[in-house]
Amino acid sequence: MLTLGNAIVDVLAHTDEAFLVKKNVHKGAMQLIDETRAEELYGEMGPAIIVSGGSAANTAAGIASLGVKAGFIGKVKDDETGRLFAHDLKSIDVHYDVAPANDGPATARSFILVTPDGERTMNTYLGACQNLTPDDVNPETVRASSIVYLEGYLWDPPAAKEAFRKAVKIAHEAGNKVALTLSDAFCVDRYRDEFLGLMRDGSLDILFANIHELQSLYGTSDADTALAALREENVLGAITRSSEGALVVSRGETKAVPAFPVERVIDTTGAGDLFAAGFMAGLTQDLDLTDCARLGGLAAAEIISHLGARPQVSLKELAQQQGLVG
Repeated sequence: MLTLGNAIVDVLAHTDEAFLVKKNVHKGAMQLIDETRAEELYGEMGPAIIVSGGSAANTAAGIASLGVKAGFIGKVKDDETGRLFAHDLKSIDVHYDVAPANDGPATARSFILVTPDGERTMNTYLGACQNLTPDDVNPETVRASSIVYLEGYLWDPPAAKEAFRKAVKIAHEAGNKVALTLSDAFCVDRYRDEFLGLMRDGSLDILFANIHELQSLYGTSDADTALAALREENVLGAITRSSEGALVVSRGETKAVPAFPVERVIDTTGAGDLFAAGFMAGLTQDLDLTDCARLGGLAAAEIISHLGARPQVSLKELAQQQGLVG
């Protein structure tokens, strides 16, 4: 499987609600910031953990941890942070061969503020991410991937849209599936018509979203209305609902799958990314859709039990212990 997205290094720190108010950030959302704001936040946030992140890269890491071949396409600069990002992916057997930028803005960073309830608030400086172009999409890599997964955040940098569309065209010509994650309700607010267009022009086969993002997509505050609208689309929907688990939505039916229990939620960063990893890994192993969602739920449960959005144990072994895979 291949994922395309923004190559970002996460800077995570615990904080409290008062700090969010002081810095005028919207709890639970992702907002784009410039380099000046990035340095300001970094200077004022508490002790931080620095770890490679990026939504689609986290998904690739989860896929690899489940024992499935994974690749990632995203742009970094040839700087210390960019080299860290590339090293971290390669060390977990994720194929990554996109040439780094030699000049221009620094490698992207996301300053993630984690409140005591485990909710994460992301402040993202895109930096070198915005330099991803169609030339960075290797056609052979796309053709070799049964599922090509794209993150909605990639729709922010204009040149990346063309890389996105190139990957979709090559994937479908090769008979492969294309998946999109909506990424964030504010991202959906910016690109609602374009995301709906991608679903309706045949660009997408699978849609990942949480229930709030889906409601944003259809411009409704009612979850049932949003789900009914999704059933009319010609895509398979995998919709997460936090502690309530997930829904697998198709024209014929909607299947509810409970969440895996978690003793304590430490950090929700990456929960949706890892759910997508498990779900797609299940599809490649011909699991039924309920078990695909259960595998996604297991991966998400592991990720929210610690700080950071990359697995700390083998997800394949966890899945075997649960009897989800052989």
